[in-house]
Amino acid sequence: MLRQDFNRPDIKRRALADHRKKQFADPTYQATEYHHRLNFYATPPTADITLEQFEQWAIDRLKVLAELEACSFRNKSLAETASHMKPLLEKYLLLQPNTSSSSKLFEERQKDHYSHFILRLAFASTEDLRRRFSRVETMLFRLRLNDEGYREKDAFIKDINLDCEQVTEDECNKYRDELAAITGFKKGSEEETWIKVDWERVPDLVESRRVFMRAGKAYVPSKEQSSMVVAEFTKRLDRALELTARALPRLDEDDRLTPILDHLSKNFITPDASYTSSTSSVAGADISARNIDSLSAHFPLCMQNLHRSLRRDAHLKHFGRLQYTLFLKGIGLNLEECLIFWRSAFHKITDDTFNKEYRYNVRHSYGDVGGDSNRRGGGYSPFSCQKILTEHPPGPGEAHGCPYRHFSLENLTALLQGVGITDRSVLNGVKEDKESQKFHMACNRVFEHVHKNEIKKAKEESIMTSAQLETIVHPNEYFKRSYLLKNLGKANGDDIKMEDS
Repeated sequence: MLRQDFNRPDIKRRALADHRKKQFADPTYQATEYHHRLNFYATPPTADITLEQFEQWAIDRLKVLAELEACSFRNKSLAETASHMKPLLEKYLLLQPNTSSSSKLFEERQKDHYSHFILRLAFASTEDLRRRFSRVETMLFRLRLNDEGYREKDAFIKDINLDCEQVTEDECNKYRDELAAITGFKKGSEEETWIKVDWERVPDLVESRRVFMRAGKAYVPSKEQSSMVVAEFTKRLDRALELTARALPRLDEDDRLTPILDHLSKNFITPDASYTSSTSSVAGADISARNIDSLSAHFPLCMQNLHRSLRRDAHLKHFGRLQYTLFLKGIGLNLEECLIFWRSAFHKITDDTFNKEYRYNVRHSYGDVGGDSNRRGGGYSPFSCQKILTEHPPGPGEAHGCPYRHFSLENLTALLQGVGITDRSVLNGVKEDKESQKFHMACNRVFEHVHKNEIKKAKEESIMTSAQLETIVHPNEYFKRSYLLKNLGKANGDDIKMEDS
C-alpha cells in the first residue's frame, strides 16, 4: 500500500513541473506600438499574419539584405552604399519617419518587424548563416541610423536602455572647456548631447581620444553614439540568434513554416528572382534561331557553357535542354523559332527521331501541350540563379548547372578563358568568390568586367539608375542588361533607355 502511494503520480506536481506547456503555449496577442522607425527587435511579434504575408515580407527583406551584402563584397563606401540602396529600400522595405504624415507608418514598421524575425528563424540554423545574417542586418541598421534625424535618433537612444547616464546641463557647464576640446561643444547648443558610460565599453573612442574621461566614465557626444548603438545592436542580435537556434527543433512540428524557412535559407546563397516576360525580354531585338550564335555573347556563363556544349556535341541531356530551352524562351524566342533552333542543333539525328524524342518536350516547356495548369500558365518559367544553384546538380556528361558552383576551379578558369576572360585580377576574384561560395558575386564580377566601358558610359549619361545596377540574380536579366549595354546608341541613333525591372 505504501509502495502504491509512493509511485502514484502527483497530478498537481506534474502540471507545475511541465514548464514546456507554459513556455511554448500559444502566445497571447499583444498590440505592438512602434514609437520609432528604428528597431532593436527585442520583442517577437505575436499578431496573426497570413502565410502569403509571411513569405512575401521575408522575400522582400532578403532582396535588401542580399544587395547590402553585394555592396560589401564590392567594397563600396558607406555613402556609396546608402546612395545605391535608397531606391531598393523605398521599393521593398520603406520606413518613413515620425514627421511623415503618411497613414502607412504602422504597416511599414510591422512589415519590418515581422520580416526580421522571419529571417531570424530561417538563418539561425547554422553558424555561417547566423554570422552573415547578423552582419547584413547590422549594415541595414547602420544605414537607417545614419539617415535618422537628430531628434528621432536621440529619442530612440534614450528608449533602448543602453545602461548609460545622460550628462546633465550642470555637468556640461562644469566641464565646458574639456567638452569643447572634444567636439567644439557650446553652451545652449541643441545639436549636441552627451551620455556617460564605463570607459571599457568604448575602448575605440578612448584610444582615438574622441571622448572626455573623468572618474572612469567616458563622456560620449551624440555624434559618436552611433558606433556604440550599432555595436550594442550586433551584440544583442548575436545573442538572440543563439537562443533562436536552440528553439528551432520545435518548429519541425509545423509543416507549413518549415518548407518556407528552408526555401528562404537556400535563397541566401543567392536571392530568388521572379520572372516575367515584360521585364526580362528585350524590345526591338531580333530574337530568332539564326541569331542565337551571335546573341550568345550576351549570355551568362551557365548558358554560354550550354550553347558551346550543344554546338560541340550536337546534343544536350534532359536537364541541359530544359534549362537552355526555358532561357531561350525567356529572352523572347518563340516556340516556332525554338523548334527550328533545336532541330538544326541536333543535326546528327533524323527528323523522325527528333519528332519522337525531343519535339514534345520543347512544346511542353512553352505550354503548347501538357496539363491544363501548364497551358493556362504559358508553360514553365526560366530558371533563376537560385534554382540553377540548388536543384538537379549536373552529373557525368551533363552541361547544365552553374559553372561557378559545379565546375572545378581548373575547369572554371579554362571556361572563362575560353570566352575571353583573361584578366588575372578578375580570375583571382572569381577564385575567391567560389571558395567563399559567393557564386552570384563571381557572375556579377565577370559581368562588370566585360561591360565596364558601357557601365561607365551609362552612369555618366544617366542612362542607368542605381536600382538597375543591383546584383543580377537571374540569367535572363543578365542577358537583357548585357544586350542593352552593348547596344547603347545603336537603336535609331538614340540611346537605349533601360526600363526599371
